[in-house]
Amino acid sequence: MNNRTALVTGANKGIGKHIAHQLAAEGLTVYVGSRDAERGRRAVEEIGGGARLMVLDVTDPESIATAAAQLDRLDILVNNAGIMVDGATAPDADLDGFRRTYETNVFGVLAVTNAFLPALRRSPAPRIVNVSSGTGSLTWSADPEHQFVFSAGSGAAYRSSKTALNALTLYTAQALASEGFKVNALAPGLRKTDLNSRAAESDGDPAEAAAGAVRLALLPDTGPTGGFFSWDGTPAPW
Repeated sequence: MNNRTALVTGANKGIGKHIAHQLAAEGLTVYVGSRDAERGRRAVEEIGGGARLMVLDVTDPESIATAAAQLDRLDILVNNAGIMVDGATAPDADLDGFRRTYETNVFGVLAVTNAFLPALRRSPAPRIVNVSSGTGSLTWSADPEHQFVFSAGSGAAYRSSKTALNALTLYTAQALASEGFKVNALAPGLRKTDLNSRAAESDGDPAEAAAGAVRLALLPDTGPTGGFFSWDGTPAPW
């Protein structure tokens, strides 16, 4: 085991669990962030190796503060926790659904990142990976030849929250570049998870998406920052 430490939010299932597993396989101590302690414990047992439980609700300031107080140094933060409340278009949207979505997908990422910044600043090579979505790309969504345009603006809360997350990624990367941080966003592609019914019915391997996140988490000092990348490492348009 090496001496690097990582935290993955929402890591008791789906892509996050695979990210935690792959980082642990690299010899890192990996904190498995989970709102539910029992689900988190089960994930830690399944991952094994250097996996450790960290009870963490990214929408709860007290939970975030308690979690951040547990770590003196952190090398890698993967903001993976995310939700999709509904698939409504903007004209049909429920404001509460928008608020709930942004609380996790945007405000939660900002709150967790800022809470763990002191620990990350003690790392010689701090890395932050924000798990976004290709559906948050305005370029792809506006392209009449791209599949996203045929969705007719559905999933407005989720997709716009990922657009906002991409912007937050860029601005965070710019603010922390002089300190040696590498901050990037990942478009994992459609994966078999419980995000929504379409994802649940897909045959996309979440471990494949996780490998893209791990690649960004383990970037060398010459690696990029402030980028948005597809799971296979190719740049994605904003």
